[in-house]
Amino acid sequence: MGRIGKAHGINGEVQVSLSTNRLERVAVGAVLFTGQDDPLVVERSRPHQERFIVAFAGVRGRAQAEELRGNELYAEPLDDPDELWIHDLIGAALFEADGTRRGVVEAVLDNPASDLLVLDTGALVPARFVTAVEPGVRVDVDAPDGLFDDAEGSG
Repeated sequence: MGRIGKAHGINGEVQVSLSTNRLERVAVGAVLFTGQDDPLVVERSRPHQERFIVAFAGVRGRAQAEELRGNELYAEPLDDPDELWIHDLIGAALFEADGTRRGVVEAVLDNPASDLLVLDTGALVPARFVTAVEPGVRVDVDAPDGLFDDAEGSG
């Protein structure tokens, strides 16, 4: 959901670049994980330019903040049935409305116009065409004609 950047100031704050649009991830009391250490609990945060300045409980001083630099941040999944979650898409087979199987979702690329589903066939499918998801199993899309022309024969 984000990445810890450099220390900010001398009081243990760090810059955090978010890869999520869910700002509650850096709200006071939010619990985040790096995959290495104990959970990090947000004590305070504020927007700063295109990032957030975040203070985590127990992180005091610039030296401790610098030790966190470069860590990817993760969080427990949110329970929001109206959201499309990346972890639900990865590994799922992608099908067009007519039932044609087009490949397996390997990754999701952040793109300003629309996130792109990267298929094992090399095809890129804008997430806005997703109509249904069975987490980790199946993704249905209503794709416009010609979207898969470049990947024809490989899926």
